[in-house]
Amino acid sequence: MILVTGGAYQGKLNYAKALCPGKEWADGGICTEQELLSCGGIFRFHSYIENRMKEGMTQGELLYLADTLYRENPEVVVVTDEIGYGIVPADAFEREYREVTGRICTRLASYAAQVHRVICGVGTVIKG
Repeated sequence: MILVTGGAYQGKLNYAKALCPGKEWADGGICTEQELLSCGGIFRFHSYIENRMKEGMTQGELLYLADTLYRENPEVVVVTDEIGYGIVPADAFEREYREVTGRICTRLASYAAQVHRVICGVGTVIKG
């Protein structure tokens, strides 16, 4: 597994595609769990988490999903926005979403062979 993270609109997907050419990519904003577990790479993974939370999945279920993703699709490249920086939202759902996404990405980073942080299209290897 490779995890690519960074702020919104920082060039993470282009970086990941150059890092791992030839992968089939799924969009986390619209993909199913089956697509998540079988794709070569997923972008907007944070949107996948948000959608599942809106459907009622709990933090525990979503953390288990991170384990399942690693077990079922260990070669996947996960591209996600880092949403834990900046102003803390007043909305309770938005605060929980930030926390859950951070915990899931922390778990994915522990499994990942490589973790890259992308800023302005420039990636830095922070693990691996």
